[in-house]
Amino acid sequence: MKMTLRALAALLAYPSAELQAAIPEIREALATEGALPRGVRGGLDPLLDRLEAGDLLDLQAAYSELFDRSRSLALHLFEHVHGDSRERGQAIIDLGQQYAQHGFLLEGPELPDFVPVFVEFASCLPSHEAREHLSQPAHVFGALEERLSSRGSDYAAVFGALLAAAKARPDRRALAELAAKEPSDDPSRIDEEWEERQVTFTGSHEMGGPTGIVARIRAAAKGTSSARKT
Repeated sequence: MKMTLRALAALLAYPSAELQAAIPEIREALATEGALPRGVRGGLDPLLDRLEAGDLLDLQAAYSELFDRSRSLALHLFEHVHGDSRERGQAIIDLGQQYAQHGFLLEGPELPDFVPVFVEFASCLPSHEAREHLSQPAHVFGALEERLSSRGSDYAAVFGALLAAAKARPDRRALAELAAKEPSDDPSRIDEEWEERQVTFTGSHEMGGPTGIVARIRAAAKGTSSARKT
């Protein structure tokens, strides 16, 4: 379960040369651990193939178009649950405290509810706790899977895989509520939001820069290999 969740977290990170180079290791982690049904693993192949062989700039542009330019596909869980309300800020604080209580402190610009961070944290928990952790936002994962599928995006398979890993089925009523308050992706409104932001150039992507996920996949794989040798 640990390697599978770290692989899924990595696939949702902003595309990088490091991620491209790690695709064979991600494939191996998914196959070796066998935490996902074969059909679910097969559904990830188009995304794996595209990330491995695609032009990096094209991959990054496609990622930004999906997850940065569309509020309905935001990779921050509480944006879907709380929108811009005050409850969102408190929920983020509470989640960060939950991480800290387990001995994990975030480094870098990512918020606690950024999906790759949330999934990576789950990978550090015992399997039954990881499933419980992932099942809580199952309706958000289900909504994102549906919205990405409707756009023909191969990223939809990652959210299907998260639901399969959690052995969870999204509540239909909760899905309907999310659909009813799905944020607008009107380009003019998005442009207005972008104009209000200060433009800065940093070494990491604002929505999904390096989180160390790939490095930890490699470290965990080395640890498993060493254990086998002994």
